[in-house]
Amino acid sequence: MFIKRKEFIQIGSLATASLMLPKFLKAFEGKTLVPAGNKVVVILQLSGGNDGLNTVIPFRNDLYYKARPRLGIVKEKALALTGEAGLHPALTAFKELYDDGSLAILNNVGYPNPDRSHFRSMDIWHTASQNNEYCNHGWVGRYLDAQCNGCDKPTQAIEIDDILSLALKGENMKGIAVKDPRRLYGTANEKFFRDVMKNHTDEKGEQPVDYLYKTMAETLSSADYIFQQSRLHPTNAEYPKTDLGNSMKTIASLIFSEINTKVYYVSLGSFDTHIGQEGQQQRLFTEMNDAIKAFVKDLKANGRFNDVMLFTFSEFGRRVAQNASGGTDHGTANNMFLVSGGLKQKGLINELPDLADLDEGDLKYKVDFKNVYATVLSKWLKADDKAILGKNYDYLNFI
Repeated sequence: MFIKRKEFIQIGSLATASLMLPKFLKAFEGKTLVPAGNKVVVILQLSGGNDGLNTVIPFRNDLYYKARPRLGIVKEKALALTGEAGLHPALTAFKELYDDGSLAILNNVGYPNPDRSHFRSMDIWHTASQNNEYCNHGWVGRYLDAQCNGCDKPTQAIEIDDILSLALKGENMKGIAVKDPRRLYGTANEKFFRDVMKNHTDEKGEQPVDYLYKTMAETLSSADYIFQQSRLHPTNAEYPKTDLGNSMKTIASLIFSEINTKVYYVSLGSFDTHIGQEGQQQRLFTEMNDAIKAFVKDLKANGRFNDVMLFTFSEFGRRVAQNASGGTDHGTANNMFLVSGGLKQKGLINELPDLADLDEGDLKYKVDFKNVYATVLSKWLKADDKAILGKNYDYLNFI
């Protein structure tokens, strides 16, 4: 294959790097687009341990106000969902989603023998492991491994960040971390990377430098692919000029491009509100509320809302009682939001936390989060959840 000098300059080093990729690394660059109706999952991680009791507020429960005489949100300020519970006042868009049947809320979600360390508990959520297991591969990464086993068109997962989370790292496949497709594309085309790619020669045997070369080649090629796809159908909708607003706008543009991507992952935080919780949660919830409102409006306008399932999670909730610093300390079970036009169960789909039956001041979990993962994997992504999660988990009925 001969490329004229002018064509080489136009194509650039990313495409040249792509030509040298092994087939399994080039596979996802095929012309075949995912057809309309492609099911997509968007995972929103609320980092730091969001306080679930001030998210879905049990305003009819006197025990809530007894435990939180200053921090409890009064009924008059809560956005009433039922006669028993309401949403944090900043979550107006989620109240609208609840009213139109596009929001499901799972309460008391957690896992056995909960860990109150941010890092350990987040690892458990990322890997879908048991408390006494330590895994190097995430549940989304294992989904990629399973879906790409023996196929030449692997499904990709994209995290809107500069660093890839453990959740998206599989044994053989991994997601791509990209905060801004345009910026990554520009970085990948810097002279240093072009020179490295041009001057590298394969050595016999599996050498560390070969692994690094392949990893860089994959990243460079992915940068080109994602950037080009993001330009196909960029959304013209207005989004908040916040980090999460920009991230959701990027995700929307990629969804509308029909890029072969099933899972998007994005984070917001920190919700580690040991002090000054009221202001911090208000600020973060306002950012989340406004970004998700724009995202849902955009999906609806483009006929994709029924195909997208967004869910939120946090590594743990907070303790029931407020502390002396206007905040809450690390707790256990929490709630999850599920947002989609394709929900089969809507509203509050299980009971509120039992504040009269605590475990040394903490909520008792009733729903294992791995049941949520299994449901999404099997019912939404049509994947083998048992192979990915390592055992059978009961499916839930929200889809």
